Amino acid sequence: MLKKRIVPKFLIRNGRLVKGVRFHNNFREAGNPVSTAKVYDAYGVDELLFVDIDATPQGRPATGSIIERVAEEVFMPFTVGGGITTLEQIAALLASGADKVCINSAAVADPGFITQAASRFGDQCIVVGIDYQRRDDGRQRVVSRCGTHPTDLDPLDWALRMQDAHAGEIMLCSIDRDGTMDGYDLDLIASAAQRLEVPLIASSGAGSLQHCRDALDAGASAITISSMFLFSDHSPIKVRTYLASNGVQVRSQRGSHS
Repeated sequence: MLKKRIVPKFLIRNGRLVKGVRFHNNFREAGNPVSTAKVYDAYGVDELLFVDIDATPQGRPATGSIIERVAEEVFMPFTVGGGITTLEQIAALLASGADKVCINSAAVADPGFITQAASRFGDQCIVVGIDYQRRDDGRQRVVSRCGTHPTDLDPLDWALRMQDAHAGEIMLCSIDRDGTMDGYDLDLIASAAQRLEVPLIASSGAGSLQHCRDALDAGASAITISSMFLFSDHSPIKVRTYLASNGVQVRSQRGSHS
């Protein structure tokens, strides 16, 4: 059985680590992304995820300079997202040190882009991020461009389409739960895990150790954690220890310098 992964999620704005609520509210600065990444590296987390949240609104790809600095200091796998729209941008980010890229809005605009990217760089390099939100009619629908462009796409249907397009992993991110620390969207995670064959990353909502276990028990292959690490006393070591003691198969703690 593949072991479950713990993935700190870094949102980057103007070169700084930030965190908001439901994508647009109550942003707080949370430090230097490079130094924070080094701390998590020492904790022995499985991967890191960096998302440049200014990139899509500003019409540019994620900032390569930060990625290069992280790659110099951290020796664990990490994924980069934000504003990626071309194969050349993917190549540049991978050359800067990223192991994978996360693509969201460009996939909605052109699903064929995912197939092209997977063909050139390999399925294992391509993560498709799916941001979604519940509408007034109660249905959940995909939202692109940093939560500003609603679509009529059902998130589970879209996840299956992206799997067919050769995405190597799918990341489900609930806008409604983002930064709330109220728990993951377990219903959608369970439904998606039953139908997807590629790894599923659950994002948005972690606020307690139980929340982490619940998402992984629901079928997620990995969980991203942001606010809980930044604004509480829960550390990756505490999460890993709790999960292991409750029967969840996680990697043993081992920093990349160990």
